[in-house]
Amino acid sequence: MHIDLTHKTALISGSTIGIGFAIAVGLAESGASVILNGRTQASVDAAIAALKARLPAAIVRGVAADLGTAEGCAALCAAEPHVDILVNNLGIYGVKDFFEIGDDEWTRFYEVNVLSGVRLSRAYAPAMVQQDWGRIVFISSESGLNIPSDMIHYGFTKTANLSVSRGLAKRLAGTGVTVNAVLPGPTLSDGLAAAFSEAAGKAGQTIEQVATAFVKAKRPSSIIGRAATVEEVANMVVYVCSQQASATTGAALRVDGGTVDTIA
Repeated sequence: MHIDLTHKTALISGSTIGIGFAIAVGLAESGASVILNGRTQASVDAAIAALKARLPAAIVRGVAADLGTAEGCAALCAAEPHVDILVNNLGIYGVKDFFEIGDDEWTRFYEVNVLSGVRLSRAYAPAMVQQDWGRIVFISSESGLNIPSDMIHYGFTKTANLSVSRGLAKRLAGTGVTVNAVLPGPTLSDGLAAAFSEAAGKAGQTIEQVATAFVKAKRPSSIIGRAATVEEVANMVVYVCSQQASATTGAALRVDGGTVDTIA
């Protein structure tokens, strides 16, 4: 299968590192013009340089904006008023006991993980409908189905991503715009690698080995028995953004290594 996204413009929120950056690389490799996003100009500039170093011919630009706020979303949309592909990747996570999570933390997770995607989709979808083509993807998580007891506030937002994605797909029924959710499982992103680096050093192991031990201990239902790579997650996203995925919409597509123990 040859995926060609030439002449398409793709915006990936929270894309200076990790899964978001890998998605940007994958879309650029497929010919799309890519818009990167991060909270600071320095992080955006560094990500643009890193992507251009890998793909010198890539058409890439970036916007620094805090999409956890309505003002940040508005600034991004003003700077880039039209996109053909929107990947709502921005997300935060953190381990915290339910009884220690205050209202402000619930609100922050909701604003960043849920409302950023709602606001951007609301802004960009109408023009996609007018041109009879568009792709919107929400990056959810297997934690939206298997709610972690130590990250209930995170799991709740990832379930919300699924609700918004499915509902918006139905709202856009009959148009050329598809809306899907992608659910990664444990993934060896920059954040996870940083979290495991100290343990790896102490144990004399690689980060990959520590990540595998984590998956086997904390996600024993995983069929692959290891953390996914960011590229493996990005591959699924690139596919659902493609011309070939025109009949895939309203779907929750798992890249969780089989962690969610269900056949559906």
